Amino acid sequence: MVPVSTTYQVFARKYRPRTFEDVLGQDHVVQTLRNAIAQDRLAHAYLFVGPRGTGKTSTARILAKALNCPNGPSAEFDPDDPVCLEIAEGNSLDVLEIDGASNNGVEQVRELRDTVKFAPSSGQFKIYYIDEVHMLTTAAFNALLKTLEEPPPHVKFIFATTEPQKILPTIISRCQRFDLRRIPTDVIAKHLQFISTEEGIEISEAAAFAIAKGAEGGMRDAQSMLDQLVAFCGNKIEEANVLEIFGFNSGEAIAELAGQILNRDSSGALETIHAHSEGGKDLSKLLGDLIGHFRGVLVTKVDPNGDTGEMSAEIREAVKGQAENVDTQRLLKVIDLLAETDARMKWAPNKKLHFEIGVIKSIQAMEEASIDDVISLISTAASAAGDLPAAPVSTARAQAPVAETVQPAVIEKTAKIPETSAPQPEAAPPVAPAPEAPSPEPEPAVPAAASPGEPLSGEVLWNAARAALIEEKPLFDTWLSAAQFVSHEGVDFVIGFARAQAFFRDSLSRYEDDIQQCVAKYAGGHINLTIDVRDDLQAAELEIEDEEEEAPPTEVAAPVEQAAPDPEPEPAAPEPEPQDNFKDDPLIKEALSAFEARVIKS
Repeated sequence: MVPVSTTYQVFARKYRPRTFEDVLGQDHVVQTLRNAIAQDRLAHAYLFVGPRGTGKTSTARILAKALNCPNGPSAEFDPDDPVCLEIAEGNSLDVLEIDGASNNGVEQVRELRDTVKFAPSSGQFKIYYIDEVHMLTTAAFNALLKTLEEPPPHVKFIFATTEPQKILPTIISRCQRFDLRRIPTDVIAKHLQFISTEEGIEISEAAAFAIAKGAEGGMRDAQSMLDQLVAFCGNKIEEANVLEIFGFNSGEAIAELAGQILNRDSSGALETIHAHSEGGKDLSKLLGDLIGHFRGVLVTKVDPNGDTGEMSAEIREAVKGQAENVDTQRLLKVIDLLAETDARMKWAPNKKLHFEIGVIKSIQAMEEASIDDVISLISTAASAAGDLPAAPVSTARAQAPVAETVQPAVIEKTAKIPETSAPQPEAAPPVAPAPEAPSPEPEPAVPAAASPGEPLSGEVLWNAARAALIEEKPLFDTWLSAAQFVSHEGVDFVIGFARAQAFFRDSLSRYEDDIQQCVAKYAGGHINLTIDVRDDLQAAELEIEDEEEEAPPTEVAAPVEQAAPDPEPEPAAPEPEPQDNFKDDPLIKEALSAFEARVIKS
């Protein structure tokens, strides 16, 4: 019979940290404990909190060695000293390691409470280390309270837990709490390569990275996986071996699936999901990895220098390329849809079906037009549609704000003339003679869309620029009609909205550069445009009327005669017919449909 060797130790035990220098990824904890020992500021109770495999038990044993080592307490101790070796092996009479899961009753705590009064046998302190302390019952915690708050000077308590929320607040308040973090992936990968070198194992960098990523921040899990891989592969480990044994998803496969979604490749994405499902891969894990990948794409899109997570150089390049070909709004929509799919898959018996539905919805979201696309399309179409029949309507609308500074009463009443009062379809073309009609006002109105000539200023400048903008971009009509001139001093030009119409300012601010250029063109020089929301302005009355509403004929006759005092009959005819049927404009209809809006009376 062949004797069984008892000298082999798994990597997790063989390469357990022995000193503070050996603790990886927990610099904040190590530095605090070192300083406390150096300054003789030792607490009577410590609580180590963190996920599995992050070094809670190892750190507790190292602290116990530092407290009870010869000439201690000292952070610089010899791990090969007999006292330290006894602590590391769990044989020290002065360091008692208690499993909180199996010794969680009040009777065990009472026995512990009775033994704390005895002095240590050889070291300076009697140290009680309770692992998984959250497993103690409420009665056991209450029995420990008084002793924990005022222990004898020679007693130190060290607790460790993965679930601090289950510990009574009265216990936590009596301890110094240290939160151990998940160990970074690159730190784990480098340590695995170090172990492989020590053991004579050849492991590729990609394989070490895949193991470290699958360990999810736990060094012990990573070492255990490396042990298993050595048993399976021998002394040479590749990334394919890691993916095959543990069912992990390669970064390239995740990047490929993400690319299929971004490229609207429905059939390719479904084939990829089917291949992973047939290969026995966990679809929930695949979806989580996919969401994490899109998170990296989003961070790269918003901040190219931001932290995209722990990924290899090849995957990082793929992420940068995908970020350049998708906008942020669509990317957010895709992540939201995948997150909703993840929530449904947790309780769904058919996970593959929900995964496929979520991917198809994400691809459809990539094909949908966003609000920004609609605004850009309508604005471009409006700018290029100067020869459409809707243009005269826009011009007539643009003239109203300009003439408002000269004859507000006349314009207001004239705009309400019903279509039957002055049908002149053949009089519209000869609109040129209109400037020849004498006006009794001292300040002439600037015609809409007038060509820049002599530099203008003040309110006349704003009226001219506003008319030109409305004719060029008819969709600006409502926003610009609500904008009011405020001041013009030097190069500083200010327009404003009343507080009640502040929402127009938000819409108009996206085109502030276009407005500034137009105003500067009519001012004959550089202009600093400011758009304010002011409490001292009255809300502008927007000329939006229903065609069914007819003004009394008595309100129309007098102003029309005053507007054309020339005794000759010919000049009175060219006055353009007021039109309120702007809602029939194709561009207005398209905008109302795109934004699900409607026109209301002011």
